[in-house]
Amino acid sequence: MDKPIGDSEHADLASLQSTAQKILDNINSVVLGKESVSRLCVIALVAGEHVLLEDVPGVGKTLMAKAISRSIDCNFSRIQFTPDLLPSDILGSSVYNTEKGSFVFNYGAVFNNFVLADEINRAPPRTQSALLEAMSDNQISVDGTTYELPDPFMVIATQNPFEFEGTYVLPESQLDRFLMRLSMGYPDRSFESRIMMNHKTGEPVENLTAVCSVEGIVQIRAAVRDVTVEDSLVKYMMDVVGSTRESADISVGISTRGALAWFRAIQAMAFLDGRDYAIPDDAKTLAVHVLSHRIQLRGGFQGARRDESEAAVIEILSRHSLPG
Repeated sequence: MDKPIGDSEHADLASLQSTAQKILDNINSVVLGKESVSRLCVIALVAGEHVLLEDVPGVGKTLMAKAISRSIDCNFSRIQFTPDLLPSDILGSSVYNTEKGSFVFNYGAVFNNFVLADEINRAPPRTQSALLEAMSDNQISVDGTTYELPDPFMVIATQNPFEFEGTYVLPESQLDRFLMRLSMGYPDRSFESRIMMNHKTGEPVENLTAVCSVEGIVQIRAAVRDVTVEDSLVKYMMDVVGSTRESADISVGISTRGALAWFRAIQAMAFLDGRDYAIPDDAKTLAVHVLSHRIQLRGGFQGARRDESEAAVIEILSRHSLPG
């Protein structure tokens, strides 16, 4: 197998952007007909953020997560979230070692570069919250001790719609840790036929080879942070964020974390498009994906109002003109 791209310490910008495109192409080779979702997932990957895939069972959420992780030469773990899953199953725990006469920390499944939190909303909120510190600070704290997580680190979570039996609504603080909440959707008929043919002899994703090293992802993420975002575009973003906080229809607007996540996503989109500068269309294209799951509408049950949240963001965007 060829050496994964990204091992050079001095990879130039064009080379890193080419590597990001190779990752996207690799994913699209096994996740058929979902180019737009794959693209948004890679944006989250190179931005150093996490992604939540929400849809009915069997439409490729887990396949997407596997394809992302297999495109990187990295450590991967899958955590199946169930009602009896404990925080210690995710983070790890201290166990007394009789031979050493002291407690020894057994590392949990979260200590990997990529963590698939499968059906995350089948576990109660207390267990879901075990990921909060990991997703925001790339570290965990257990029994008064802080442990650093691997770099890079990414959580790819899947969940079924809230109305499915045995599911819990993700707490607002948990949702806020995800850069985007995306839906896979059913594939088109032609792509579904190809999927069936491709799976005659097994799972194509199992044969996917890495096209980037973990060092390459670290370099790519550093390069993304150098993408230029003009002051006029930042002002536009702040105007939109401010409107979510002032709207009579929204009880909780976009947080500072949410605004920064939007900023990082814009940089990542520009990078993936082969630019070293962001343009206004980057902000507009990503706004609904990044912002809609972070606002809280007034009245009613929030989990049932995804479409309304997206409509609220679109309405706010319509009030503000993009910078020239």
